[in-house]
Amino acid sequence: MKINLVTVGTRMPSWVEEGIAEYSKRLPAEFALGVTEVPLGKRGKGLDIAQAMRKESDALLARVRPGDHVIALDVEGKTLSTEAMAKRVDAIRMEGHNIVLFVGGPDGLDAACLQRADEKWSLSALTLPHPLVRILVAEQIYRIWSILNAHPYHRA
Repeated sequence: MKINLVTVGTRMPSWVEEGIAEYSKRLPAEFALGVTEVPLGKRGKGLDIAQAMRKESDALLARVRPGDHVIALDVEGKTLSTEAMAKRVDAIRMEGHNIVLFVGGPDGLDAACLQRADEKWSLSALTLPHPLVRILVAEQIYRIWSILNAHPYHRA
């Protein structure tokens, strides 16, 4: 199974790239994590935020392949424990799907992305900075793999 974190925003600080690389290298090829960045829509004086979000949405949706299971990370999504998340990922894997995780820009995900999503998950009720979300997701994917493979990293 491949897991692709498709996220709005480019040019992350080196500590973000290093954090993702650290967890990604621990994963076997059959449970690979990839990160795909799409450009942030232009925002500013006189620019329409909805239009920027639609542009981001088009770019995110273009990264979805037929048969992908899409999970939108959204503050209003379902909150899962790590163990419950591992069970969901395992079920998706058993169905033969790859996973695409959407992370929106500063204004969240456009309605089109939320409608396309097969599931909506919330990582926290807190507002998290996008660079930190990337590392958090990478760590959780590694933790999920460790649970599914009885690896000692996760201590329940």
